[in-house]
Amino acid sequence: MGVKQLLDLTGRVALITGGSRGLGLQIATALGEMGAQVALTARKADELEHAVAHLAKQGIRASAFVCDASQRDHIPETVDAVLNAFGKVDILVNNAGATWGAPAEDHPLEGWDKLMNVNLTGAFIFAQQVAKKSMIPAHWGRIINTASIAGLIASDPRFVKTVAYNATKHGVIGLTRQLAAEWGVYGITVNAICPGFFPSKMTKATLDATGETMRELTPTRRLGNDEDLQGLAVLLASEASRHITGQAIAVDGGATLI
Repeated sequence: MGVKQLLDLTGRVALITGGSRGLGLQIATALGEMGAQVALTARKADELEHAVAHLAKQGIRASAFVCDASQRDHIPETVDAVLNAFGKVDILVNNAGATWGAPAEDHPLEGWDKLMNVNLTGAFIFAQQVAKKSMIPAHWGRIINTASIAGLIASDPRFVKTVAYNATKHGVIGLTRQLAAEWGVYGITVNAICPGFFPSKMTKATLDATGETMRELTPTRRLGNDEDLQGLAVLLASEASRHITGQAIAVDGGATLI
């Protein structure tokens, strides 16, 4: 099989959570361009409509499914709706996420619970539902979890104080490794992408205040852009990654090197 065939996603169905904007939409665009049918979930119907229209302009057909990943009862229903529409899910991108900034000593439990529910519990339930209902029976699957470099290292408190976010992203990496160990026998690979600083709605406040400093501290002297996750996402979603599993891959311009 040639390299183009290994990376081709024609005939695959990809479910991207938090796919209406930011990194999720970037990944959805990449998978759709490579031939996958795309199902997007997010909390807000209007943002999903904009995302579907954005993809349509690029010749990518996408379907929208409203789902709040913090509400665990919504997730099985959403997975069932996607399966009813497409018949299967080959690729799951767990991208839905939230953040909360506060010093550890004052971090509200409300914020802690919110991030645990969205970033970690939601990702687990989506993976569990998709694996059990589609990937395990098919003996093929690709799960890509959006973690963060905050799941690989501690964040510098001079710039951000995000103890709950960091804890959940460390948890996502642990979840990734355990699922990879358990589900490899079914032909399912599970990997995590760990972005550094990418401009997005979630990072806007931090980058407005410290963006230039972040850039200076990054070996490549740049922040992530709208294309920087796409190649890796396609690789991890494709047959080309069949021998890559349980990995947490930083996409950070080398920020975690120093």
